[in-house]
Amino acid sequence: PLLVVAAGILFLFAYAFKAWGWQRLFNENERPEALTLAAAGGAASVGGVALPGRFDEAIRIAVVRRLPGKKTAGLGAICLTLIVVGLLDSAALAPMASVAAAASHSGVSQIGFALVAAAGVAAAALVLSLPRIARITFISRWKVGRWLREHTACRRSASQAWALISVSWALRGVAVFVLLNALAVGGSFTLALAFLCASAASA
Repeated sequence: PLLVVAAGILFLFAYAFKAWGWQRLFNENERPEALTLAAAGGAASVGGVALPGRFDEAIRIAVVRRLPGKKTAGLGAICLTLIVVGLLDSAALAPMASVAAAASHSGVSQIGFALVAAAGVAAAALVLSLPRIARITFISRWKVGRWLREHTACRRSASQAWALISVSWALRGVAVFVLLNALAVGGSFTLALAFLCASAASA
């Protein structure tokens, strides 16, 4: 029971770091409170158990739009940050997937983890390139291009979000390791990393 409680506390801190990372992706003048984003993540986790598909994202958007904070971010801005958070999730998983691939003894598993790691590197490159892409003359001529330039997080904010989300995934990895041992599964860090990478890839 103590290990289960410890795993729960670690997951709680992981959600807090995820909320702080998500917060960094909003413009400062319309940035929601961290507690609002944490509540959105918690509501999505609970709702995702009962609702099919990607309804958890709809729950996140609804909670962020309704809870108090600074000037409410628009629907498009919230959706953009959720897309970037998903990309940063992949980027944060890249080191873990690399470790899991190196520790795996199955060729198929190694290929799968290598693909997850490669996708994470590509996602990080895309996030860091978004501000530059938004400033391309051809794209900035269009209304959607100008909107993207105004709402895309700068490299510094994106890097801060990446670091915070990476801490979140590290805490999740430790929490899964503790939980596996609590359930007497005979868990190892390799198994915990494999579980995280596989569940994230399937999602």
